[in-house]
Amino acid sequence: MLQAPITADKAAIYPSLAGKRVFITGGGSGIGEGLVEAFVRQGSRVVFVDIVEEPSRALVDRLSGQAVHAPRFTRCDLTDVAHLRQVIAGYEQELGGFDVLVNNAGNDDRHAIAEVTPEYWDERFAVNLRHMFFAAQAVVPAMKKAGGGAILNFGSISWHLALADLILYQTAKAGIEGLTRSLARDLGRDNIRVNTIVPGNVQTPRQMKWYTPEGEAEIVSAQCLDGRIQPADVAALVLFLASDDARMCTGHDYFVDAGWR
Repeated sequence: MLQAPITADKAAIYPSLAGKRVFITGGGSGIGEGLVEAFVRQGSRVVFVDIVEEPSRALVDRLSGQAVHAPRFTRCDLTDVAHLRQVIAGYEQELGGFDVLVNNAGNDDRHAIAEVTPEYWDERFAVNLRHMFFAAQAVVPAMKKAGGGAILNFGSISWHLALADLILYQTAKAGIEGLTRSLARDLGRDNIRVNTIVPGNVQTPRQMKWYTPEGEAEIVSAQCLDGRIQPADVAALVLFLASDDARMCTGHDYFVDAGWR
């Protein structure tokens, strides 16, 4: 029998996340929206950035009335590293730093090998990999001063499966796992934990545009578990790894893919 998705009233609450300062990239929709909701429910002080303004502001409005700490949103194009640094620095001045960084943002637009130019290569890596390092670089000094923190980088199941028409996306996502390993080693003695979240095919409006009902059925048949992964399923793993319950978890990749491998 297919298990029903966990509801908010049955989801785990982590006391260690209450009041934690959390910075999330790409928080305005899809998985990111689920992450913002989940941390707000924990009583965390959430700041998120995205390039989509209307859905992001609607999310803030929707959550503000039911939150201990209303989420904060700033529009930021993550390919503009100078602006990203400026946004982080501004909020750190106000909040005193961040305890958790969730590098969620990315873009999986399809592309063929013959279409790739040097300019497109650079743009795809700026969208999918480069900003993760510079966001981490920006939050680390305050984390060190505070005695620790957690950095969670979003990878992708795609390169583990060698999916078609995603060569630059998959190359960047493979690099993220190397970035995680390196950061975990260099920052571990400062009690900063770094892990990779590897989602499977998550049922979001963006992903739905790529798949027909037949394509969806193919994905489910390739999974070990029936059903479609929801943003809340991914958020549940993120919350655990951000919490003090995961104090000895670092340097690794954690899959939430229903066994789709």
